[in-house]
Formats: sequence, C-alpha cells, structure tokens
Amino acid sequence: MQMNHHAGLSIAPMMDWTDRHCRYFHRLLSRHTLLYTEMVTAPALVRGGARHLLGFDAAEQPVALQLGGSDPKELAQATAMGWDEGYGEVNLNCGCPSDRVKSGCFGAVLMQDPALVADCVAAMIAASPAEVTVKCRIGVDDQDPAEALPRFLEAIRAAGVRRVIIHARKAWLQGLSPKDNREIPPLDYPLVLEMKRAFPDLSVSINGGIASLDAAEALLAQGVDGVMIGRAAYHQPAEILCGADARIFGRPGGLGPFEAVEAMKPYIDRHLAAGGRLHSVTRHMLGLFAGRPGARAWRRVLSEGATRPGADTALLDAALAELDRSAAA
Repeated sequence: MQMNHHAGLSIAPMMDWTDRHCRYFHRLLSRHTLLYTEMVTAPALVRGGARHLLGFDAAEQPVALQLGGSDPKELAQATAMGWDEGYGEVNLNCGCPSDRVKSGCFGAVLMQDPALVADCVAAMIAASPAEVTVKCRIGVDDQDPAEALPRFLEAIRAAGVRRVIIHARKAWLQGLSPKDNREIPPLDYPLVLEMKRAFPDLSVSINGGIASLDAAEALLAQGVDGVMIGRAAYHQPAEILCGADARIFGRPGGLGPFEAVEAMKPYIDRHLAAGGRLHSVTRHMLGLFAGRPGARAWRRVLSEGATRPGADTALLDAALAELDRSAAA
C-alpha cells in the first residue's frame, strides 16, 4: 500500500493508547488518515519472541509500524517481520524522551548520533520493501536545533529516508518527565517549515501541539506535506477524524459517532468471544461525544460498567440512552 498519500494527516503513535482496538475504532471514523502502532521495540521482536505485538486487523489499513531500537541488525530483522505481517511503512522512533527509552539507547537520545541513525535506517531499508520513515524532535538537551536538525535530516536522507515526521519541540533528557516534554519545551513550527524549504525532496510532516483540523489545514497551507495529531485525536476522536477525509483528503468520509458505535458492536462481540474484556475496547471510545450534550453521562456509564464481569455491548446501548436523555434535557 502506498502510504505517502495518507500522510497528509496521521495519528501519532502513543504508548498504551494506539493499540489495535483504538486503531480499529479510529479507522471507522476516517478511511484515509494514516494510523500508527504503539512503539514496539526491536529487541522485543527479535530476542523476546513478542511477534504477537505486530498483530492487527486488515480493516485498520493504512497502518504503519513504529519501532524503537538502535542496533541496525536488530532493526533490520524487526523491519522484515513488520513487512511480513503486512505493514507498508516502518517508522523509527527518534523522538521519545522517556527514561526507559533513554536507558535502552533509542528514542530522542538518537538525535545525538545521526551517523548511527543513518546506519539503522539504511539497514532497515535494505531488509524489506517497506517504506522506512523517521519520527524525531528538533533537538535534544543543549543542542541548537537550527544546527542539529538539518544535520540529522542530511544524515537520514543520505541513507535513503524520504519521509520524516518532526515533533516541533526539543526533548530534554535531563530534568523533564515524558509528560513535561510534551508540553514545556516551546514549539518551533517556523523551524520545521524552514526544513521543508531546505529539504524539498523530503516529505515532511509536522507534529506537536496541533489540536484541530483548522490548525492542521493552516500548517498544510504553509507548505508541510503532512500533519500528525496526537492527544487531541484520542480525546476528541470525532472532532478530528470525522471531518478529516473531506477536509484533508477531499474524499468521502467514514462513519459518524452514532454509526461508529453500532459498527463497533460486532468487533466487540468477537473480542469478548475470544476471552477479551469490554474495557480494553471501550476505554478508547470515551471521548467519542466530547463537546456534545450528554458526553459526561456517556463516559460515566462506560467507565463504571465496562470493567464489571460479564459486561458486553448492552452497555453501549445503556450509555447511548443516557446520552440521548442528557441531550434532550
């Protein structure tokens, strides 16, 4: 599958959030937005026997795999596994600032070693036909982003990368938590836009602090090739995704919020029949009616009931009924 077309809008890989249930749900709301897995580490796949982490439903396509790692051979093997499982894009994480990632020598710390990243992506590109992309920050710690970012982009471009997603903040590996790193370092959209002008042959997507389709369209109009949205798409999925196909891609869209609830029921039934729990799926649906009358009642019914033994899709009907009553009050 050609992924570049779908990169006009993408949903960020988010640990503990963008699992296969979340992606199936998001796909109902938008047919064309590019979805990403949670980060999967190459060592877990190659040495840990965790190939099950690559599983996904064909209905999620277009979906890309994000890998974490810093060993070219392991990343090459993990990329080949991803291609074999059906991923048309494999993304290397060079932006996550968490302690676990830092101690494993992958994520944002890799921005300090562009040559190593070039070796990694070259090995990944050689390992399969999958498109290899990189997600990075504008710099880390005391780096000057105006110097560090172009140096980093030059290295990965020379190694064969043709698409990059840039989170427009520095990452501070000392002194800031992962949460703080998403909010405290200032955004520098102009630098990312400058990188697109400096590297016209690279497809550049911008990430960080983008909370609406209006903001996404404004950035696209300034010249970037794509916009990646994270937490806003998770907490207000209908607001971001239901209008994305028409506004970003100029194509017919996915389902509306109420239709999506109905479409999730067969999926949930299959999940429950396989021994799964309702909460594993519905936790990703809590924000579906965000901003609408009754949204709090919808969240309350699902949050309180989905973890109870025997909970099934009847809970969705109960939540919808509360939503309807609240909306009519």
